[in-house]
Formats: sequence, structure tokens, C-alpha cells
Amino acid sequence: MKRTVNIAILLVVTFSFFSVAPFKTNTFDSKVAVIKFDTEVVDYGTITQNSDGVRQFTFTNTGDAPLLITNVKTSCGCTVPSYSKAPILPGDSGALEIKYDTKRLGAFTKTVTVTSNAEGGNKILKIKGTIIASK
Repeated sequence: MKRTVNIAILLVVTFSFFSVAPFKTNTFDSKVAVIKFDTEVVDYGTITQNSDGVRQFTFTNTGDAPLLITNVKTSCGCTVPSYSKAPILPGDSGALEIKYDTKRLGAFTKTVTVTSNAEGGNKILKIKGTIIASK
């Protein structure tokens, strides 16, 4: 008798799980920002010491939501980023300015990590080149 009651309760509970209405999916806003850089590597080439170290990474928001860059981090203190904190609307372009300290001699390769609300998370960009002594 006890076993029959337990089975009956188990069946009632099991059928109640199947009768629950399904959850709605895709109720969130599916618009996303997509950041598309013209180039992900800026090559300074061979430049002389103490020359202009400013270069730009240009990009376009190819998504359908505003793009917001929240942080730009470089791999060392010799590279200083500058960027707009304002949202980049869909279809609009922007620029990320990088200034490398050209007092240092020799070859260099540095990374720049861009944090934004864009699809795919962080984007890693690179700068490279060689600095020779000025004559």
C-alpha cells in the first residue's frame, strides 16, 4: 500500500513538471555592437630616435547598437593610448590614438588591449617597429 502511494505521488509530481508552460526565449534585445578595425597591427617601420611616435588605429562600428569603449590598456608604460569616451553609433567611425616613447633604441613589439561592449569581448592590437639613433 505504501509503495502504491509513493508511486502515485511520484507520477503526479512528474506530470506536473511536464505541464509547466515553456519559458520564452530571445526576450532580450539582440542588438550588438561590432568593432571592425582597418588594421590590427601598426608598423612604425624604422624610425629615428625622438621622432613622432603618434599613430592611429581607425575603426568602424559595423553592428546595430552603440559601441562604447570602456578601457584601453597597453603592455607597458612606454605606450600611451588616447580614445573617445563617447558612444560610437552604428555605422560611425572612430580612432584610437597611440603614442610610443621613441627615446628607446632598438626593435619593439607592444600590445594594446581594447575593452568595449562589442561582440567578441576584448580586442588585442599590436604596434611594432625599430628605433635607430639619430645622426
